Amino acid sequence: MVRAGLTTERLVRAGAELADEVGFDQVTVSALARRFDVKTASLYSHLKSSQDLKTRIALLALAELADRAAEALAGRAGKDALVAFADVYRDYALAHPGRYTAARYPLDHETAAASAGVRHAQLMRAILRGYDLTEPDQTHAVRLLGSVFHGYVSLEAAGGFSHSAPDSQESWTRIVEALDSLLRTWPAR
Repeated sequence: MVRAGLTTERLVRAGAELADEVGFDQVTVSALARRFDVKTASLYSHLKSSQDLKTRIALLALAELADRAAEALAGRAGKDALVAFADVYRDYALAHPGRYTAARYPLDHETAAASAGVRHAQLMRAILRGYDLTEPDQTHAVRLLGSVFHGYVSLEAAGGFSHSAPDSQESWTRIVEALDSLLRTWPAR
């Protein structure tokens, strides 16, 4: 019998917390059962498998990140919107490293299409409209921004910038300024 108070939502949130503590790769139904001091089998009435748990954590992370980004972008345009969006990603990655990793978990096409990942793309494209980019340049720019944001926060999280000056925040600020400059002067085809 499942212990009272355990719900799918509670298990997914606990799984996300566990991911932040020990790393997303270490999250399993068994590890979650140990956290609640229950038998692993008792969680299978809420979760199908460790893959199901990871998919649900990924969906939670995507939704949290999209909500934060939407809130940060409200009323902003141009460089202010770009900075706000970039800072949301970096801040989330630093505060929730396991969830940030989860947000990149491979989802099947149907699940991805129904996820908040779609909102991420819409938010980024809204920023790019302020730079007068049209297709296919918008798609190129989305890929560029995603690559820079993810690359920087991944290297920073791994300690890649902690051993030299200038401070990582100063570099981040300059990089986002450089992206703004690039987007304002996007090369013509």
